[in-house]
Amino acid sequence: MKPWEKNIRRVTPYTPGEQPKEKDIIKLNTNENPYPPSPKVMEAELELEQLRFYPDPSAMELVEAIARYHGLNNDQIFVGVGSDDVLAMSFLTFFNSDKPVLFPDITYSFYDVWADLFRIPYETKALDDDFCLVAKDYYAANGGVIFPNPNAPTGIAEKLSFVKDILDHNQDVVVIVDEAYIDFGGESACTLLDQYENLLVVRTFSKSRSLAGMRIGYAMGNKKLIQVLNDVKYSFNSYTMNYPTIVMGKASIEDEAYFRETVAKVVKTREWFKEELARLGFLYFESSANFVFAGHKEIPAKDIFEAARNKKIFIRYFDKPRIRDYLRISIGTDEEMKVLVSFLEQFVKEWKNT
Repeated sequence: MKPWEKNIRRVTPYTPGEQPKEKDIIKLNTNENPYPPSPKVMEAELELEQLRFYPDPSAMELVEAIARYHGLNNDQIFVGVGSDDVLAMSFLTFFNSDKPVLFPDITYSFYDVWADLFRIPYETKALDDDFCLVAKDYYAANGGVIFPNPNAPTGIAEKLSFVKDILDHNQDVVVIVDEAYIDFGGESACTLLDQYENLLVVRTFSKSRSLAGMRIGYAMGNKKLIQVLNDVKYSFNSYTMNYPTIVMGKASIEDEAYFRETVAKVVKTREWFKEELARLGFLYFESSANFVFAGHKEIPAKDIFEAARNKKIFIRYFDKPRIRDYLRISIGTDEEMKVLVSFLEQFVKEWKNT
């Protein structure tokens, strides 16, 4: 090793879902919305002259729209370049104790990456046999708590009473509830913001609002939490969100009717798909997200994953303890899901005949 290499920070990076470059594929591996963004996004008036100026560092136009939508004050909203940016800033800002941050062992796999990157001690708490979080595991002294609700990759949503239990037992640290999938099911912790000053709720436009390619995330909390988040952001990079994103994000969140319509379509297709999975001999968890976490009673998940990929159907497989027998399948359009079901039907039939 050369001398300068000794000072390099080395981490094991997060592995995102595969982004295939091929055409004519069915992409059900990264939980993107199968429907286009609101038409109002494309109709948003962009002043090209504005592109020669730096964007508003506070992204106030978007902040105001999000605040109005949730019935909050502007100083209760923080925006970032996708919820990953918001969560990374939150780790950097709030998790600075010598005590470990707590999060589930089966969860969004970026959490441990950020903890390692920022040199934050952490402990993972095992989900129970039904893949649910165990509240008492989060009662011990810690440096902060974070968990998704609904969880990923299981799609299981914990009740609001569970979130309150965690908050009641963690009054001296920041508790972050990652609600990337809450629009598809479950109870939002937003209703608890007035009761708990240490609660931060994080959302994204990537899933329910079909804007994964635009990268918009935000956090909601009391104004002290938001202020210190902004202090860290401005110390890191003041101009994180570009002008078109601010304008088009505002247009998206103001089109409530379209938002509700697309979410309802995804949920309807999800429920139909679950019935088809049961018919084909799959076991699955009751998903409150825009994906289903399922495994066949007899066929290895990896075999299904590889066979589907050969047919240009991309789903997600995690070769990790406890979950390597399952597949995470994003919900696509009705037509895409019917193609997948047809493939699964044929594959299961052929497998049983071998």
